Amino acid sequence: MNSLFRKKSIAQIQADAESGFTEHEQAGDGQLRRTLGLSDLTLMGIAAIVGAGIFAMIGKASFNGGPAVIFLFIFTALACAFSALCYAEFASRIPVAGSAYTYSYASLGELVAWIIGWDLIVEYAIGNIAVAISWSDYFTGLLSGYGINFPQNLTMDFLTAKRGFAAVNEATAESGQTFESLTAACANSDAAVSCSQLDAYTAWSSAPHVGGLPIVADLPALLITLVITTLVFIGIRESKFASNIMTVLKIAIILLVICLGAFYVNPANWSPFAPNGITGVLKGVSAVFFAYIGFDALSTTAEECKNPRRDLPRAMIYSLVVCTILYIALALVLTGMISYTKLNVGDPLAFVFGAEGANIPWVAGIIAVSAVIALATVFLVFQIGQPRLWMAMSRDGLLPKIFSSIHPKFKTPWFATIITGIVVAIPALFMNLTEVTDLASIGTLFAFVVVCAGVLFKDKEFNESGTRFVPYVNSQFILPVILIIIGAALFYFYPSALTDLLTVAPKEDESWFGAFSHKIPLIVFLILTAVITVLTLVKKLSLIPVLGLLSCGYLMTELGITNWMRFGIWMLVGLAIYFLYGYRHSKLHKREESMQT
Repeated sequence: MNSLFRKKSIAQIQADAESGFTEHEQAGDGQLRRTLGLSDLTLMGIAAIVGAGIFAMIGKASFNGGPAVIFLFIFTALACAFSALCYAEFASRIPVAGSAYTYSYASLGELVAWIIGWDLIVEYAIGNIAVAISWSDYFTGLLSGYGINFPQNLTMDFLTAKRGFAAVNEATAESGQTFESLTAACANSDAAVSCSQLDAYTAWSSAPHVGGLPIVADLPALLITLVITTLVFIGIRESKFASNIMTVLKIAIILLVICLGAFYVNPANWSPFAPNGITGVLKGVSAVFFAYIGFDALSTTAEECKNPRRDLPRAMIYSLVVCTILYIALALVLTGMISYTKLNVGDPLAFVFGAEGANIPWVAGIIAVSAVIALATVFLVFQIGQPRLWMAMSRDGLLPKIFSSIHPKFKTPWFATIITGIVVAIPALFMNLTEVTDLASIGTLFAFVVVCAGVLFKDKEFNESGTRFVPYVNSQFILPVILIIIGAALFYFYPSALTDLLTVAPKEDESWFGAFSHKIPLIVFLILTAVITVLTLVKKLSLIPVLGLLSCGYLMTELGITNWMRFGIWMLVGLAIYFLYGYRHSKLHKREESMQT
């Protein structure tokens, strides 16, 4: 059992990285090119955080929470900030590619490190599948605005087209309506089928057939994957240059929206400020958190930074602060320009500048361009992160050696980059993976929780070193006081909280256990909170990682039992791979065997 939690010392991690092992175990020529400075890293962090999510989710979050949604942005930013500080603590001590995987190997042991490495695939590679599909939608929508239309069967994934075709056929069979009548009513809230389902029907029915199957594939998603993967393959300098240009453009457009919209703000729209109370504000927690993830991807570039110990921690914090300010300003402008009740739309930024709001049509075109750029930058940063994660795992023997092979000319992990491109490109062509948004969020939150826990495990060692990026604050009495204040505020604004927790009310066609299962994540969190509180009283744990662990743990409870089950299945698959390959090929395992013999 002890061998499952064997740890790799910080000194050994740094030695392995500096030796730059290739698949032939030749030291010295396998190192990455150090070219990233503080400004590059900060812009890369902003590039990863500000994606198309802000262009869509802020409308629904504002609709549910009203102008008070800014408090959700602040709370989520604080949760991320606690985690970012813990990432920064490790990044300043272990300036090595691998992110949370490497940090976990040093603090919690090999099995936990593997779990985190497998978990981060959800955030980076699988998350990028959804990004590629979303980019395709925005890109084709932008082109159609200029009269350039792709064949619908080449801009839609196979599963969406198939489901849309079935839905339209079912609607016409049951109601007797024609395709034309369904089209005329598709925009209505009570429509039998949506306009997107009609587009899917057209894509399926108009597609050419080969071997009895229609040729339906998301070609733009494939193209963006090929372009970004090629850019990542040929070098970090080229990737940095492209990312910086796109990020500056993206920030400029968002600032334009904020400054221009400020002239059309009507303060009366901010009343009532929290129309649906705290429950309404918290409804958007998953979408809002998804708009923040990405700063952690910076830590995978540690071996390509000029001064990782100094610049990585600062860049994480700077990018998080900049994005939080942008998000809050954007939320205040949107809810001030138009009533929150009208913001439940897919493109809220364009909507507030339309006929219902400021009526400045040309802004919508600029926003569409910005969304395409925003998604491309997110795609680029995550596509950089995944190969470097696999490279770190390969160095430790948990993946085949070729994953840590460095290209002699481009100085990039070439094989891992190619595999990442394939893993993203093929599913993006044929599959609809919009459901992975929540899965990516729960995977990222889990990584944040583990990194915060890792700092707690290493706390004594960090204190003895004399220098710390995250200051030690004794949580012995502070945490109980904070929890009491939160509990009092909760029962003041949400008096039925305890009753709702203890009451199990199954919906129609739902079993008692099915209804109870939705409460399991929150119950687990409350038990964890009680245990952590006791440990703070006894062990005097450091406050910042404790707050990071608890805040991210709470956000995980808001993602629902279904996502927890999917996440659990993904983890079980990962454990099977570890015990079949990783455990036996681990370099620490081989060292143990050689010592025994």
